[in-house]
Amino acid sequence: MKDTSYNSSFITYDDDGTWLITYADLMTILLVFFVLLYSLAFFEKEKYKERVEIIMRQLKQDQEIKGVMEIFNLPVNMDRKISIEDITGLRSRETALVKTINNFVKKTDQRKNITTQSRGGKTILTVSGETLFSSGSASLNPGALPVFDQMIQIFDEFPEFIINIKGHTDNIPISTQAFPSNWELSAIRATTVLKYLVSKGIRPQRLTATGYGDIMPRVPNTTDENRDRNRRVEFVLEKNETND
Repeated sequence: MKDTSYNSSFITYDDDGTWLITYADLMTILLVFFVLLYSLAFFEKEKYKERVEIIMRQLKQDQEIKGVMEIFNLPVNMDRKISIEDITGLRSRETALVKTINNFVKKTDQRKNITTQSRGGKTILTVSGETLFSSGSASLNPGALPVFDQMIQIFDEFPEFIINIKGHTDNIPISTQAFPSNWELSAIRATTVLKYLVSKGIRPQRLTATGYGDIMPRVPNTTDENRDRNRRVEFVLEKNETND
């Protein structure tokens, strides 16, 4: 006859050890979850490193970009911590801004008069002083306005960037009734540019204007060529963190 007696060695739902089954299942699920998170994090880091290497190779091959923009080397140690902005691509607008400016400079053939560089999260667009102003004058050159208007269109396309306008001169003293010194000349030039941007629809809340005279030369004022480089107007574009 078949033995139908109850085997007391089996665990039943009434036993105190039943919770071990549920606990083991939970630990297995948690282990799988953390392994998945680790795999995703490692994948994103490797993907980011690969993209950076591709960009650096392209920049080394593109001599035209080097002629327009100063390329700053990335840290050699690629095992550094990667910020959230690096992974999520929140800096894509800054990249788009630089690319748009470089295309504009190339298209208008203004590489001798306009240069760009990126520094500390800021995009600096430098325009030679003679392009916008005649010697000793704070009135915009009419011939420069078509190109200047194209620059303003770019500023309008990136409304989240504030613009600090900086006027600079060489070290040749000036003393006229309108401009007692280079300080006044550089300040009024910067203000003139600001007023023109506002007249073209740029919100004044985005703009500041500062005159520096000859105290911040790009190169020593030792030759006529160097003094030409020091006479300039800089547009420093930086992401507005206040979200006005």
